[in-house]
Amino acid sequence: MVENKTSGCFICGKDIQYFPAAKSMPCGVCGQNFETDAACLDEHFVCNDCHAQKGLATITYYAQNSLSKNPINISIEMMKSPSINMHGPEHHFLVPAALLTAYKNAGADIDLNESLAAAKQRAKNVPGGICGMWGSCGAAIGTGIFVSVATKATPLSEKEWRLANLMTSKSLNDISENGGPRCCKRDSWLAILQAIDFADEHLGVRMEKPERIQCEFHAENKNCRQEKCLFYLGFVLNSRA
Repeated sequence: MVENKTSGCFICGKDIQYFPAAKSMPCGVCGQNFETDAACLDEHFVCNDCHAQKGLATITYYAQNSLSKNPINISIEMMKSPSINMHGPEHHFLVPAALLTAYKNAGADIDLNESLAAAKQRAKNVPGGICGMWGSCGAAIGTGIFVSVATKATPLSEKEWRLANLMTSKSLNDISENGGPRCCKRDSWLAILQAIDFADEHLGVRMEKPERIQCEFHAENKNCRQEKCLFYLGFVLNSRA
C-alpha cells in the first residue's frame, strides 16, 4: 500500500529529475508501462492517472457542494485537501472546476454536473509537466477548457473556438510573465484571475474575486520563488499596473 506524498515524489517524497528524452518506465502504483520525461532520484515514476485519481474525486466533490461565486476561494479550499498535491496534473481539472462552479453560482445557465464531467474528461488528457516540456501550462489550458465547456465550443465553432483559444493565450501570457520554475498554485491563481475578467467581458457573467491572495502552501514547495512570487507575502487585487 503506497502512502502518498504531497510534494516531490508521490511514493518517497524525493526530488523529481527530468530526462533529456522520454523513456519507458513502470508506474509505481498501477504497474503499467508508460513513456515519461521524469522520475524521482530513486527512479520512482507514477503515471498521471494514479497521481491525480484521488484529487479528481475531491475536486468534483468540492465543486458540486460549493455555493461560492469566487473561484479563487473555491480553488484554495480544494487545494487544502490532502488529496491535492503541491504540484500535479490534478490542477488541470481544479482550475476549470473552480471556474465552472463559480460561473454557475454567479448566474450562468449551465448544467454543472455535465460541465464538470466534460471538463474532467478533457483535463485528464493534459499531462503533468507540460509547462516546461511543451511550453503550455496546464492551468492555462484549464481556463481554455472552462470557456470551451461554458460556450459549448467544438473544433468547428467560430466565435466559441476563438474565445476558448483567446482565453488560454491570456492565461499563458500572465503565467509566463511571472516566470518559472513551475508552481501549480501560483499558476492556477494567475490563470483563474484572467478567467474571471474574461468571463465578465466576453461571457457576461461576473464572478467574485477575493480582496487579497496569500499563499498558504509555499512551505511545501522546494522551488518556491518566495518574495519574487506575487502571492508569497500576499497579493492585493488590482495592485498590478
